Amino acid sequence: MTSPQQELATPEAQDAPAAPPASSAEAEAVRTAYAFEGGRIHLGAMLDGDQPDPSVPVNLAVSMLNRHGLIAGATGTGKTRTLQVIAEQAAHAGAAVFVADMKGDLSGIAVPGEASEKLTARAAARGQEWVSRAAPTEFFTLGGQGEGVPIRTTVSDFGPVLMAKVLELNPTQESSLGLIFHYADSQGLALLDLKDLRALIQFLTSDEGKDELKGIGGISSATAGVILRSLTAFEASGADVFFGEPAFDTQQLLRTKDGAGMISCLELPGVASRPALFSTFMMWMLAELYQELPEVGDAEVPKLVFFFDEAHLLFKDASKAFLDQVVQTVRLIRSKGVGIFFITQTPKDIPGDVLAQLGNRVQHALRAFTPDDAKALKATAKTFPTSQHDLEEVIPALGTGEAIVTVMSEDGAPTPVAITAVRAPESSMEPAGEQVIAESAKASPLMAEYGTPVDNESAYEILQQRAEKDAAAQDAAEAEKATGAGTEPAAKPSGRKTSSTKKDEGLLGNPAVKSFLRSAGTVLGREISRSLFGTRKRR
Repeated sequence: MTSPQQELATPEAQDAPAAPPASSAEAEAVRTAYAFEGGRIHLGAMLDGDQPDPSVPVNLAVSMLNRHGLIAGATGTGKTRTLQVIAEQAAHAGAAVFVADMKGDLSGIAVPGEASEKLTARAAARGQEWVSRAAPTEFFTLGGQGEGVPIRTTVSDFGPVLMAKVLELNPTQESSLGLIFHYADSQGLALLDLKDLRALIQFLTSDEGKDELKGIGGISSATAGVILRSLTAFEASGADVFFGEPAFDTQQLLRTKDGAGMISCLELPGVASRPALFSTFMMWMLAELYQELPEVGDAEVPKLVFFFDEAHLLFKDASKAFLDQVVQTVRLIRSKGVGIFFITQTPKDIPGDVLAQLGNRVQHALRAFTPDDAKALKATAKTFPTSQHDLEEVIPALGTGEAIVTVMSEDGAPTPVAITAVRAPESSMEPAGEQVIAESAKASPLMAEYGTPVDNESAYEILQQRAEKDAAAQDAAEAEKATGAGTEPAAKPSGRKTSSTKKDEGLLGNPAVKSFLRSAGTVLGREISRSLFGTRKRR
């Protein structure tokens, strides 16, 4: 027995009764190429001149969602609605979905759409039997800024490569930051929030701690100063709330409800002024999923479809090492049952090695007002399969809600280009409103687990305790000297430190580390392993 959601995902339930078939050879080719046998997402209908032909549906195979995709186009051409159309149908087909709501206009996916004669007529013209329905949605927010279940992670889990990107460090500074993380990992010093990282950097560049890194290269005081200044500015921008505990488990993004995938909608208006943080946090989520998920190969329904909005922000000023890791993630994560859709203005915003992995393309209109625009338009047209249409002329002429489409067929080949009138979302195209989001978050079972921040003992407290103990010992020594206490002559130092003395003065003689070792037991002293982007690899 199939669930209502599974029935809605079948080809028969997604397409309205066909109108009389079109007679053109192009229409027949498109109809055949996009008539997939398995579950499919209905994108719309082929445009025959200025009018959509409902007898020629343009579909996307659900099983091909993990071949990744690109939704591109100028501002106001319909990218967000195309995202909404794919996301809600993917959820009803049983795939969990993650979307980032940068401008606050995707939250309506949790609210049923409002019917109207105009909407019904528009849907019918595209071969769509429109019904008003919402998708099961969970609202999240970064660090509790705004409504939604807070998403946080620890500095240690975030890793040095991603941290270097949000701090805008150069390669030399990034390398030094990597040494600091290596030291913290190997010595069991927990970096939970930004004050932990700042305290550790200050310790390692102090007279007392600067020898700790010499064996593995060390860092200069100038480099440490740059990192600390960047960290201070980062904290002052309010980004400190994104780091801490309880750390979010990305497995929560894979939930389903009554046979439908849960849509995890990350509300991001509060971080609009920190685009680098937003994009890097999204990459952290993908890296976590890649590390944690088992291999599943190609499935009829992916585990997760991840929509990466404002994708150009991820690649802006990115180092070659960072880009290499993005390419590796995109290439390999599909075998974990995860599909990624990048949303941006033009394909040129995406590096070529990443673009080559994106088999499903929906290109909305681009405008060519400048020579650079014309160059971008020409490059965009060349990314599509050969077509009988002059795409350099077609793309600028597309209206709002129209797009050129090519997707991966079930045998892994690209479909012919289809000029498409995109269908209407079944959920609301208006923002849900703060009250709806707040009530949804309050009712979420995840709020009890992630709603309240926790400040556990970590590197900051440990190093602070050490400093206090050292200060107290120094005060006691000075007081003893001032009162003349202790008439026994002290043993005269030999002037040469023995290996035993050196060991005591090193890390194992550090009272802070001893305290940490006592409190954390056997897990400390074992180096944390890291993989993609230097993110922590849990054992």
